[in-house]
Amino acid sequence: MTATATMAPARPQHLRALSRANEVRLARAELKRRVGCGELSVGDVILGSPWEAESMTVADLLMSQRRWGITRCRKLLGQIPVSETKTIGSLTDRQRRALALLLAPADAGVRRDDADAEARLAPAAAVV
Repeated sequence: MTATATMAPARPQHLRALSRANEVRLARAELKRRVGCGELSVGDVILGSPWEAESMTVADLLMSQRRWGITRCRKLLGQIPVSETKTIGSLTDRQRRALALLLAPADAGVRRDDADAEARLAPAAAVV
């Protein structure tokens, strides 16, 4: 009595990759929809960095907001040294905090002057 093991054929790699790409694309579209309708803020996405936003560019996320285009996006990113093609997952903690502070609404209790002062003091505080 000899027993032979049979393996179920695995799905080809390109089909697995296509399936994963579709999953990411759908999750990203849902995230952009939630940001667009105001249910979720861009600052929260940048600070939280969910899996679906890891490979998304900063500009793509910013432009998913209502009334945000490439010009407004470039003006905001010009205030801090972040490229518009940088991905959310590759942002440093300092860049995440700086972006979140710039995107914070004026009535959120964080004044723009306080955010600028904190951004200037952050490197000095880190050295001490």
